[in-house]
Amino acid sequence: MKQVLDLRPVYHRLEDHIRAHVVLCWLALLLARIVETHTSTPDTTTTWPRARDQLQRLHVGTFTGPAGLFRQTSTPSSEIRRLHTALDLPLPPRILDLDPEQPTTP
Repeated sequence: MKQVLDLRPVYHRLEDHIRAHVVLCWLALLLARIVETHTSTPDTTTTWPRARDQLQRLHVGTFTGPAGLFRQTSTPSSEIRRLHTALDLPLPPRILDLDPEQPTTP
């Protein structure tokens, strides 16, 4: 399990911390398996590392223009669109927020 998720060794002493760590590892593995099973097609097998690498290509940039400050997501590739559709997740909006410049008073 740790090879798939690239976890480093973690040493806990308290029982609650150990239980929490085990539950988090189990949830991470469950998430990875759900992504793999829901996004694989008869033609291709989607592995968790491949899906994660593709999903990490979606970025948010902050820009300043005549309309003010705004945050915009990068254009999703066809693979990112396929993964979102297969997982029944909406793509993030192109413009996340727009903060118009306040007019300056002379």
